[in-house]
Amino acid sequence: MALEKNVKSVLLLHGPNLQLLGSREPEIYGTATLLDHVATVRTAVEKLGWVLADAQSNSEADLVAAIHDARQNHAAIIINPGAFTHYSWAIHDALSAYSGPIVEVHLSQPLRRESWRHVSVVAPLAIGTIAGFGAAGYELAVAGLSHYFQSQH
Repeated sequence: MALEKNVKSVLLLHGPNLQLLGSREPEIYGTATLLDHVATVRTAVEKLGWVLADAQSNSEADLVAAIHDARQNHAAIIINPGAFTHYSWAIHDALSAYSGPIVEVHLSQPLRRESWRHVSVVAPLAIGTIAGFGAAGYELAVAGLSHYFQSQH
């Protein structure tokens, strides 16, 4: 991906079942669709002069491949790993090989839910985790990345 030197590309990743957002358990995840969340992030990054790439997959292998690709093509990753949050060491290892900032996002607050959701294998690699703020979490993730990049200069 050939970008101007100062243009940042952000990769937005969504894990399994998140293509069902808007209709799956709206009392937990809200009524916004995956496309709504992607549009929110796209608007937020474009306001900063950045660009967005996004992907959703129910396949761990697809997400790992996207993370590997990000090593050469994206300045940051925002990831909502879905259920992979709690057990995917493959995603953990792929993210550990990525040198840019990572922000983990969850629409709900996993710590207020079933005990098996209380562990994240992604969180130790992220500069921050945003959970429990619903759709606003995505805008907070972009704001966090903006702050992170400003603090690096």
